[in-house]
Amino acid sequence: MNNDRYLTLSDLRVDYGGIHAVKGISIEVPRGKIVTLIGSNGAGKSTTLRTIAGVVKASAGSIEFEGAQLIGKTPDDIVSMGITLVPEGRRVFANLTVLENLKIGAYIHNHKLDDDLERIYGLFPRLKERAWQLAGTLSGGEQQMLAVGRALMSRPKLLMMDEPSLGLAPLIVKDIFDIIRTINKEGITILLIEQNANHALKIADWAYVMETGTITMQGTGEELLAKDSIKEAYLGKKKQ
Repeated sequence: MNNDRYLTLSDLRVDYGGIHAVKGISIEVPRGKIVTLIGSNGAGKSTTLRTIAGVVKASAGSIEFEGAQLIGKTPDDIVSMGITLVPEGRRVFANLTVLENLKIGAYIHNHKLDDDLERIYGLFPRLKERAWQLAGTLSGGEQQMLAVGRALMSRPKLLMMDEPSLGLAPLIVKDIFDIIRTINKEGITILLIEQNANHALKIADWAYVMETGTITMQGTGEELLAKDSIKEAYLGKKKQ
């Protein structure tokens, strides 16, 4: 594992009332890499991302980004530090246009928007074609592109993505993962939650398996793809 500890979670615990959603996990996300977190529904993956983003309060442990402690900071503080979350379910503003949604993503900085918009339109030409269309009228794939584009408008150093392929047709899923690779090549670090373990592990530099709030396995994407237990649990392949 890379020693450049860009984002480090140490013994992170998150409780909802009497439910222990995250049970003391430790994760490292090196600068410039793609790290994925796979696991079944209810494993605590989304809770982990939401806690990093400041949306959910940690019960114990530490979250450090570039040496700064994130626990106790507001979601706005965390975005301004360079961490942005693309939430599960896209959550675009349906009654606003594509362009208005993108502009909302840039609210934390005062840079000229034109360069940022052209960059997003370069990644997602379809968004440029539909700039004046209401976001709620877009297809699922287009809404996911808009959610990613809106997040990129904040100029993140670390982009967290929660189930970006959920509910999308296979061809669109391939496009989304191609875009994730492109974003990463531009220098943006990626922390990805994805139920499509095959796609996620193929692009991941490092991967963690999470079950019932704990990390049960870790390794390179290639290493985990080769494990029989991963093939059976997440890739639908029976051991021969």
